[in-house]
Amino acid sequence: MAIHPIEYRYGTAEMKYVWSQENRLERILQTEAALAQAEADMGLIPAEAAEIISKCITSVKAERVDEIEAEIHHDMMAVVVAISEQCRDNAGKWVHFGATSNDILDTATALQIKNAIDLLEDKLKILLRVLVNQAEAHKNTVCCGRTHGQIGVPTTYGLRFAIWASEISRHLDRLYELAPRATVGQMTGAVGTQAAFGKSGILIQKLTMQHLGIGTVDVSNQIIQRDRHAEFVMWMANTVTTLDKIGIEIRTLQRSEIAEVEESFGKKQVGSSTMPHKRNPIKSEQICGLARIVRAMIEPELLNNTLWDERDLTNSSCERVVFPEACVLTDHIIKLGISVLENLRFYPENIRRNLELLRGLNMGEAVMIELAKRGVGRQEAHELVRNAAMVAHDTGQHFKQVLLDTPSVSRYLSAGDIENLVNPDKYIGTAVEQVEALVVKLREAYSL
Repeated sequence: MAIHPIEYRYGTAEMKYVWSQENRLERILQTEAALAQAEADMGLIPAEAAEIISKCITSVKAERVDEIEAEIHHDMMAVVVAISEQCRDNAGKWVHFGATSNDILDTATALQIKNAIDLLEDKLKILLRVLVNQAEAHKNTVCCGRTHGQIGVPTTYGLRFAIWASEISRHLDRLYELAPRATVGQMTGAVGTQAAFGKSGILIQKLTMQHLGIGTVDVSNQIIQRDRHAEFVMWMANTVTTLDKIGIEIRTLQRSEIAEVEESFGKKQVGSSTMPHKRNPIKSEQICGLARIVRAMIEPELLNNTLWDERDLTNSSCERVVFPEACVLTDHIIKLGISVLENLRFYPENIRRNLELLRGLNMGEAVMIELAKRGVGRQEAHELVRNAAMVAHDTGQHFKQVLLDTPSVSRYLSAGDIENLVNPDKYIGTAVEQVEALVVKLREAYSL
């Protein structure tokens, strides 16, 4: 019976497979084979034994591993016994030679994290391309800028998308930087001295990881230090928080009284069980909700680095939850973000309506700057415009009419000047140029 929503509601098949029991066992078996090969390369075990081990791991069944674990209550030794049972000609006695459990388990985890990072990178690049395309498509779409929930001076939708694209590009850069730190294996034996491998330990570790295609620790104790994993989990939390931020903005802009953009809505989609008219931003809401879960994984993974002495087992049970949940939900959130942003609907008439909602008041800065340019001190200009804005606010008049009726303003600005100054399309600064430059930069940098 399915219990956790990841089993039936959230997550992609490919990321779920990375953290499945089947793939976990496969990565453990792969690591045992790589260790045997490295030991054979160094003459520590017979070459024939390593060859047999490499072949027989394909015959190990998860069901048999589970049976053995039920008897001996040790997950890693259950795998070792299961491999040994499949080996012939005494090759089984060389399985796991010189290693401790977490040499295998932590290295297998590194392989899983590597797979997860590959999937997350691919989806992030798709998300980045969608954002870049939207930034370019809407670089000239002038809209209300808002601060404190209030309408401010104009901005463009292109600049909004560009800001988000720039942030996603930084997450990609961070992923590239952390990946070599998070995807390392170890073969250090009990408490990290490599004593069981003799003087060959350093080379055995290096060769094992070369066979697996991942990096190696410099030093370790019985486990790979969890600052590496914590960095990856914090990266996921940081990344989904960007999607959370985007989701909040879309939900705000989809409010009935704003209605500038809208998530796509299917022909047969139902918004409410009792209010048939509803068109709710459910995908963005899901992004925001699930981001909270991923962020909640930070503290447990940080605490997994605070173990007793050379190791204890408190990290193990915790990570069985943290790694798959954080990765599956992060992957799911990014996929949702792609869907929302790629299919976002725009309502130009509402964008324009909101630009004109304050009847010119949102253009006060433009008037103030022009007055300052024409000889009025900046502070004096601010006070002149503020007073005019208060009059317009209280009387309901259009701001430009109040400005024309204010002698201390109209002596510097003609009716034509004021008409131009309260035009939001003429007060977007370098927004278009900023977007165009970023689009070129990101497309070149990430081959979008």
